[in-house]
Amino acid sequence: MNAPAAGAPLPAQTLSVGIACAPATAYAYLAQPENFAQWASGLADTLECVDGQWHAQTPAGPARLHFSAPNDWGVADHTIEFSGDGRVYVPLRVVANASGSEVCLTLFKQPLMSDADFARDIGWVQRDLQTLKTVLEAH
Repeated sequence: MNAPAAGAPLPAQTLSVGIACAPATAYAYLAQPENFAQWASGLADTLECVDGQWHAQTPAGPARLHFSAPNDWGVADHTIEFSGDGRVYVPLRVVANASGSEVCLTLFKQPLMSDADFARDIGWVQRDLQTLKTVLEAH
């Protein structure tokens, strides 16, 4: 659990799920921050916008969230800012996969995070992506 050397990249894993819905539909859903609470249990139990700032009660405690502005490239990145504990950047993309979509999320192993905790987070994201698939395919 040593911290990485300065400038060294963090270990990362990109997880994805194929979804039987058009990329524009998947992205329109992901581009709305309020929808994250419906599928991203690893992100937040609650999510609310107060004075233009998103706040969440996450499994690791209260946090402020910053979301990508809507765009034409399928980018739905977000950053989670914990009070006193730094920031976690989460790249999230929607790409075309035949007539459906592939939603890809990259998870970075944070400094001082154990391998067991990283494996737990990977499992959590995989479950959340399956929930996203269920939600989007039901509409």
